[in-house]
Amino acid sequence: MSLLRRIAAFPVLISIIGSAHAQDILNPENDSSEVNKKLLTAGIVGGSAAYLGATVFLFHSIYEDDNFEPFHFYNDRLSFLQVDKFQHAFGTYAATYAGYNFLRFAGVNREKSLLYGGTLGFVLAAPKEIFDGFSGGTGFSVFDFTANLIGSALFTGQELIFRDQIMKIKFSFQRSEYSEQSNGYLGENILDGYFDDYNGHTYWLSINANKLMMKNKLPPWLNIAAGYSANGMFGPFENIDSYRSVIIPETERYRQYLISLDVDWPKIKTRSGFVNTLCKLLVFIKLPFPALEFNSKGEFKGHWIYF
Repeated sequence: MSLLRRIAAFPVLISIIGSAHAQDILNPENDSSEVNKKLLTAGIVGGSAAYLGATVFLFHSIYEDDNFEPFHFYNDRLSFLQVDKFQHAFGTYAATYAGYNFLRFAGVNREKSLLYGGTLGFVLAAPKEIFDGFSGGTGFSVFDFTANLIGSALFTGQELIFRDQIMKIKFSFQRSEYSEQSNGYLGENILDGYFDDYNGHTYWLSINANKLMMKNKLPPWLNIAAGYSANGMFGPFENIDSYRSVIIPETERYRQYLISLDVDWPKIKTRSGFVNTLCKLLVFIKLPFPALEFNSKGEFKGHWIYF
């Protein structure tokens, strides 16, 4: 991934952090008509400026190496064994979460917050998908577009039905064992690895245990998480043989399906304001915990700790 595309990704990462902070001081049941216009204006102007800058960078990146082409489609259904599709859904879910919670914190009522914030992730991601349609290296992906829609819809649908996020999309990452064998193809460092090494990505659907079991006898912060990941990937569709004149070892590409326990961090309440804030900042982070794995190689195994 080019430097420009990485720069363009930062506003999404910032919005994830910002959403968690907003929720820390937000009372979601407060439908006061008093809108903090200064805060709302500052948020809209600041967010729009960051987004516009990122979009300009992203637009210019499609001209790198003269790779601009007429709009066309690209079938990447099997790219990285669909791990990247989960990444798209996670990004739009988090950005939608951020938009809705910011509007509520600024005093906008629930209906308008859902109207304007409930599709934010999908709207923010749309230009990138359109630009890809003009890129000679890729093209417009219906599957990426659909994953973006699913991420925003998961947030908005739950707010409409439950007035709560009983199911959150979470993310965990660690540099994979394959990064050391890739001679830099999967990233030179942990930041590169986040963008380049999908073997290290795991995406989780973390569900409140009480809601899942239709009981209220368990701690309110206890969740059950179902995860998806994949391993053995040195390329989007097929593994490369070498990189920078260094042989890449042969590996088997396979999918991983996981089940684990998790913590719904914002539901932890303590007497410490610092700890409460810290918990809310961790809203999209899956707690490292023992996990059971079934994979497409037919293996069933346990992990004492799965990151």
